[in-house]
Amino acid sequence: MSHSVKDIAAALGAQAFGAVDLLIERVSEPGHAKDGDLALATNPKYAEDLSNGRARVALLWEGADWQALGLKAAIIPSRPRYAMSALTRMMDPGQGTDAGIHPTSVIDPTAQIAADVSIGPFTVIGARATIGAGSVISAQCFVGADVTLGANTFLREQVTIGARAQIGDRFIAQPGARIGGDGFSFVTAEKSGIEAVRESLGSQDDTDGQPYARIHSLGAVQIGHDVEIGANATIDNGTIRDTVIGDGCKFDNMAQVGHNVVMGRDCLICGHVAIAGSARVGNNVVLGGMTGISDNIFIGDRVITGGATKVLSNVPAGRVMLGYPATQMDKQVETYKSIRRLPRLLRDVADLKKAVFKTPSND
Repeated sequence: MSHSVKDIAAALGAQAFGAVDLLIERVSEPGHAKDGDLALATNPKYAEDLSNGRARVALLWEGADWQALGLKAAIIPSRPRYAMSALTRMMDPGQGTDAGIHPTSVIDPTAQIAADVSIGPFTVIGARATIGAGSVISAQCFVGADVTLGANTFLREQVTIGARAQIGDRFIAQPGARIGGDGFSFVTAEKSGIEAVRESLGSQDDTDGQPYARIHSLGAVQIGHDVEIGANATIDNGTIRDTVIGDGCKFDNMAQVGHNVVMGRDCLICGHVAIAGSARVGNNVVLGGMTGISDNIFIGDRVITGGATKVLSNVPAGRVMLGYPATQMDKQVETYKSIRRLPRLLRDVADLKKAVFKTPSND
């Protein structure tokens, strides 16, 4: 698969310079580029690597002097990082998935499969499932009963979609993603120590240890259009109503969404984030890696959390949060600075105590 410099520039909405008919077969780092490569040098700090390598064509930063860098051609977009989206889509060789339905797949006769869908080896499609046009279901996937997958769905290897899930167009699930497992819902016959601690914030009172009874998940999962789920990420069914994920949300690997969560559109959920049951998340929220969201709270639109933040209460729209418990980032940073000053403060206090104790008693 090759593209000319001018065709790539046109796809990126960028300017092309020099020998624009040169063909590009691969994308590479500046120091490893060779004939047929497009070197990615989107920042002046990569200029030296370009000079040391054998790059003939590069994607450069605005204002770069491509001729002085010894290149035969260059592509210069107005926003290089954004151009990476179109460039990688254009140059993606794919996963080598064969077209058609593999003979080892098991498809219920009541399932509705669009004519151009690809289904890989050892995949199971349940009763009354619907799979939209242009979809690719890779090897060893499971699509449960009454599931709807929209057009151009792409399930990587070993993805599981539980019964009754409703998923929109252009859905992508990376290997091992699990959609529609039961929620983590258990209850005791009498008031439990957990309930007492939630009320008292510290004491189990006089509660006794008890066995847990399971609360079944009667709801399912609804996912909008243009959503991507990372490898080994999980989204649980709702208890009575559905768990809901809005359009355009992107999940990193090993993220967890609990039962009954309702999430708005265009959220970015980083690795190891855990969102507890019945939390509500607004639009355009960004949760940094290892953020934890407590159950039954609300996260407003455009909230951003730093890595490892633990959110225990509602967060108004537009806040930037950090720490455990989460506070506004600028205040949390000031607190960190103060903590670093504590050793010096303690030394000063010790010196003051020595001075006071040496003072004559009649003073």
